[in-house]
Amino acid sequence: MEKEVKYNEDSIRTLEWNEHIRLRPGMYIGKLGDGSSPDDGIYILLKETLDNCIDEFVMGNGKSIDITIKEKSVRVRDYGRGIPLGKLVDVVSKINTGAKYDSEAFKKSVGLNGVGTKAVNALSSHFVVQAFRDNQTKSAEFSKGKLLKEDKLTASDARKGTLVTFTPDEAIFGNYHFINEYVEKMLWNYAYLNTGLTINYNGQKFHSENGLLDLLTQNINGPILYPTIHLKGYDIEVAMTHSNQQYGEEYYSFVNGQHTTQGGTHQGAFREAVVKTIRDFFKKDFEAVDVRTSIIAAVSIKVQEPVFESQTKTKLGSQEIGPKGPSVKSFIGDFMKTELDNFLHKNPEVAQAILQKIQQSERERKDLQGIQKLARERAKKSNLHNKKLRDCRVHFNSNDERKLDTTLFICEGDSASGSITKTRDVNTQAVFSLKGKPLNAFGLTKKIVYENEEFNLLQAALNIEDGIENLRYNNIVVATDADVDGMHIRLLLMTFFLQFFPDLVKNGHVYILQTPLFRVRNKKETIYCYSDQERKAAIAKLGSKPEITRFKGLGEISPDEFKLFIGKDMRKDPVIIGKDQIAELLGYFMGKNTQERQDFIIENLVVEKDLVEEIEKIEKEVGVK
Repeated sequence: MEKEVKYNEDSIRTLEWNEHIRLRPGMYIGKLGDGSSPDDGIYILLKETLDNCIDEFVMGNGKSIDITIKEKSVRVRDYGRGIPLGKLVDVVSKINTGAKYDSEAFKKSVGLNGVGTKAVNALSSHFVVQAFRDNQTKSAEFSKGKLLKEDKLTASDARKGTLVTFTPDEAIFGNYHFINEYVEKMLWNYAYLNTGLTINYNGQKFHSENGLLDLLTQNINGPILYPTIHLKGYDIEVAMTHSNQQYGEEYYSFVNGQHTTQGGTHQGAFREAVVKTIRDFFKKDFEAVDVRTSIIAAVSIKVQEPVFESQTKTKLGSQEIGPKGPSVKSFIGDFMKTELDNFLHKNPEVAQAILQKIQQSERERKDLQGIQKLARERAKKSNLHNKKLRDCRVHFNSNDERKLDTTLFICEGDSASGSITKTRDVNTQAVFSLKGKPLNAFGLTKKIVYENEEFNLLQAALNIEDGIENLRYNNIVVATDADVDGMHIRLLLMTFFLQFFPDLVKNGHVYILQTPLFRVRNKKETIYCYSDQERKAAIAKLGSKPEITRFKGLGEISPDEFKLFIGKDMRKDPVIIGKDQIAELLGYFMGKNTQERQDFIIENLVVEKDLVEEIEKIEKEVGVK
């Protein structure tokens, strides 16, 4: 019989504000993470700090922001009005305290709940806030939300504004690191959406004069069918074009300067408005999918008192523009009906290019219909008894709070997938097993996605046939051996994703799993090493000739060990696409016998004999089994 647990007045306790945030950080910043994902908590802390600076700029206070990130310390200085000195401590440490509850002062602010800066404070091992205004300054220092020191008012001739310095707490975020590309992408988005603002970050300048037009120009990889259409109105801005190369739809949507990576009511309204306007312009009832295929677009709107679906504000839930305003759908629809229609009438060559693209998409879609039907039937049938996919219970397109952790491991062969399957978290981790090397998809049409059973089943598992809005897994982790064949499979999978579903990569969903190369152990301790440098450090630590094992493949790692590498301390490297042209990259690496690639291989060729001798020398040196 179970022991009865007492439930009385002593069972009830009230947490301090900072204790609650530290106990339930997911409620405030979405998820934790080590910085390898763009939606990890350390970037949310930076964003929450910056949002306050942006709100000041939007209201006409301060035209620049200075940001420094050095290792794990973040410094953000704006030149707005500065936090009122008498309320400095309250603003960063008392829930429901702030100016943003006054909708007249911050009508179209990003952060409306007064929690953001408090979360940064509570989740930082070191947090300092300093305000400058009225030729005076005051600062306060905190640790984990607890006030350590509050300085008195002193005279200051520094420019007015606010300085925040914080170090995310390793007790919460683990051994985290900031990835520069993620920070830069965030800052560029702030610059595009706030023309005239200058952000100085670690010696680099972020500034935009053309808003969303600049955003698309910087993010488009490959040729486009016509010059980007750029439309601006009161509280709305739109930029759009069609790619001449990629499939699918690609959107960048924003609300009050916040990048809504999961879309929302505004993105849905924009997609509908584009179709309706183009149908009305040509007076033809085109299929929506034919109009939107290959579209690349950005839309930004401003909403009074926006409602987001979570504290991280990645999906807009608002149905109305404001308490007395029109619906989001009619607001965007009316704007597009007027502005896009006018543009097409004034630019008949662009209208003709769009018409030709729609007709081409229609022909391709009809050619694919028979194959798609067979492929869907095959995928539906295989879902019932598909040995390739070992699914999990929670998915990214569900409302479960664990959805950010949903992961699909793509493995080579049964041995590796078997080890992961036995040790995975069945709630959030799924496994897809490849049979040998997948097809090289470079230069092929989307027809191959349906004709090739493996690609079709992978597409079905991810649920991305009609775009990534209903993606089933937040993290797609390629788990292959760290050898030549494993590297080749990674390249083939990257080619497939970049050729047909570049949004998966551009939105930070694709990763490469890092598994240990060495196990170094003695009778007391075992250390797993992911590089030769870590191996040497482990040998130095354990001393007296420890046992060293070199892992040559994932299948060699036992299930008991594998669970250490796919849990909370999992190491995964994000696949990040820079400003390089995707088509050129794929052509170089995956094209057929390109001369440039041949020349590179010949120039960097290592003679096998020399390579074998070097490997044997290293293995003899460290005593690898």
